[in-house]
Amino acid sequence: MILKPPAKLPDPPPRMVFLAGSIEMGSAPDWQAQCGETLSKLGYTVLNPRRDDWDTSWEQRASNPQFRGQVEWELDGLVLADAVLMYFAPGTKSPITLLELGLFAESQRLFVCCPDGFWRKGNVELVCERHEVPMLDTIDDLLTAVVNHLKRTEHR
Repeated sequence: MILKPPAKLPDPPPRMVFLAGSIEMGSAPDWQAQCGETLSKLGYTVLNPRRDDWDTSWEQRASNPQFRGQVEWELDGLVLADAVLMYFAPGTKSPITLLELGLFAESQRLFVCCPDGFWRKGNVELVCERHEVPMLDTIDDLLTAVVNHLKRTEHR
């Protein structure tokens, strides 16, 4: 199952993976579609923040209910997920993903892919190194690492 905002998050949560990373419309490929399909076929619930009905005219302020709902959905999903898959697409800035990297670096549930071409790759590498976050070279490697983590932690 793949859930996108504003879908209600499951309670109690099943085994879930959050797809954090580059979304910038027009700059970032829809890498979430590939990852979401692969993970959902394996029986995991996938939280994909790439909203189908995102409206760029929404004011990005806490007082805006649509914007608040999106951000709260993402923050709640990040906390509930058994694994957070994070992809930094080359050619993007991804400031929210950088923020989420800092928020969840110590979670022991974060897996990162940051290919050459991402403007702050060095910063991402150093944060991952310091917090022992697995940093993978490709999306396929990232998916493998996440699935292995989920299998190892299945009976916890």
